[in-house]
Amino acid sequence: MNEFKPVQFVDVALEGEFWRERLETVLTRTIPTQHVQLGKHGILQSLTLPNPPPLKSAPNQHNFVQVFWDSDAGKWIEAASYALSHRPGADIEARIEKIVDDLENAQAADGYLNCWYLQREPDKRWTNLRDYHELYNLGHLLEGGIAYFLATGRRRLLDILERYVDHVRETFGPNPGQKHGYCGHQEIELALVKLYRLTAERKHLDLAAYFINERGRQPHYFDQEAVARGENPSDFRAKRYEYNQSHRPVREQTKVVGHAVRAMYMFSAMADLAAELNDDSLKKACEVLWADVMTSKIYITSGLGSAAANEGFTEDHDLPNDTAYAETFASVALISWAHRMLHLDLDGRYADVMEQALFNGALTGLSRDGEHYFYSNPLDSDGRHSRWAWHTCLCCMMNSSRLIASVGSYFVSASQDAIAFHLYGGISTNIRLATGNVFLRETSAYPWFGSIRIEVRPDAPAEFAVKLRIPGWAHEAEASVEGHPIDVEACTRNGYLSISRLWNAGDTITLELPMPPERIYAHPKVRQDIGRVALKRGPLVYCVEHVDNPGGRVQQLKLPRDAWIETEERGDLFDGVVTLTAPAKRVVDQGWGASLYRNAPPVVSDCRLIALPYYLWNNRAKGSMQVWLLES
Repeated sequence: MNEFKPVQFVDVALEGEFWRERLETVLTRTIPTQHVQLGKHGILQSLTLPNPPPLKSAPNQHNFVQVFWDSDAGKWIEAASYALSHRPGADIEARIEKIVDDLENAQAADGYLNCWYLQREPDKRWTNLRDYHELYNLGHLLEGGIAYFLATGRRRLLDILERYVDHVRETFGPNPGQKHGYCGHQEIELALVKLYRLTAERKHLDLAAYFINERGRQPHYFDQEAVARGENPSDFRAKRYEYNQSHRPVREQTKVVGHAVRAMYMFSAMADLAAELNDDSLKKACEVLWADVMTSKIYITSGLGSAAANEGFTEDHDLPNDTAYAETFASVALISWAHRMLHLDLDGRYADVMEQALFNGALTGLSRDGEHYFYSNPLDSDGRHSRWAWHTCLCCMMNSSRLIASVGSYFVSASQDAIAFHLYGGISTNIRLATGNVFLRETSAYPWFGSIRIEVRPDAPAEFAVKLRIPGWAHEAEASVEGHPIDVEACTRNGYLSISRLWNAGDTITLELPMPPERIYAHPKVRQDIGRVALKRGPLVYCVEHVDNPGGRVQQLKLPRDAWIETEERGDLFDGVVTLTAPAKRVVDQGWGASLYRNAPPVVSDCRLIALPYYLWNNRAKGSMQVWLLES
């Protein structure tokens, strides 16, 4: 399998304007205000034992709001730790250390640490893995502890959580007296692989593999668990175990079903284990499931999950635009899966999806001011869909901040004798190869423009390969080294241009990725998009928004098939963006009167359409929005 490993977030500096702006917003506004919200709504107080605070928001019938609050603290610690790697701050460290104090005080003598159960239902711990998220909570706390250690070297939180992992290892497993279970919401598996990679202790990898391999086996653990609680398994609120992907063993699953985030987390862990264990059966299962998503279940924005009822998937090609759930968290999780698939095979199709989800599905979730969020991301709105400052389920708040603060870790990978660039946008990094240390600086105004310059500075002249992703949307790319042209087509394999040579300090690669506006059409089986067209430029999907297109709802616009689409640099919008403009038609109600129907068609007037990147919508005035335009 692929020998490339991601370069850690602590070793990548974001220098380009696009990511520096987003990072600065997250550092100065998002992470601090999220901490305030955690305190305001009782999440931080819920970590204090032995006396639990009053419940500050009404839980639903499953207590879902309260029982996974530990995970929200873990996600915040993770995001804040990534922030510390960019800009050390005593105030942020102090806030993290206060949470660590509370967790250390709360931890039971046997290592167990779940504040809901320790405070309120100590006799019921490990009795409802299907619904109550204990292992999910641990997973996110553990990811936070690992990030905090990598950013600061502090390992007290990691020590606390490793004791909890030891308790879990004693509790779960195949041996007599152990529980033969797994979490209803996948996440612990990802965290355990991260812990294994940090510590090189095989026991963590084995526990992750156990949870994945046990999932979906018969007799079904969730049935047995429900009976032990005195419940009828058929009373499960989701009714079917497709909801949490435990309906059959993971290697037998061929269709992507159920809750979108849970699925993406599970597939990410399967890819991790395939890589670490050289497990071809897990790799094959991932490839089959990947193909199912890509051919029938993904929005053009890389949104996942068409239905709010299960926060997930329905039947093939069911991709409604105005009711799209497309949870921000699911796009973040898709980035995780794509990144891991990329490290099974260095194949640009995985990086294409990772990039598409990053710029369209995930970035949309956080407002420009850094303090408002989208939970769901429709592709068509009448103006009522808007961002919120708070949500009783905090998933998308924390995942937006931890993704942006750690985005540097998705840019570059390295093997012993090669360096691979997956994303562009202005970074610098130091990478250790078998031949020695190499400093690299990638400079670009990406994603707005495709002119990319990479400076290569090995400590001493050395032979190695630099591989540059040529995005699937980039046609007729051009490249050169020290001014000497390279045959891009001949030197590109699986979406990566490979340049192998003796490198000297100061050698420079240039890459030109043309970015003309494109029209995109959906498969005819996607009934909601028949007769419609979407606009895309480079990695960015565009939309039309009422604030740029006054005169009625944008759903009344039509784009002629032969209309010439132009780009326009707009320094007056969001610190500088590129918009798309085109001559268009608008259906108007001129002369219609009070009648609901009539024999004559409506009047169509000429207008000029303005489209902006989808991730920026709903950052100004409220109003209608549409991605898929009627084409005339």
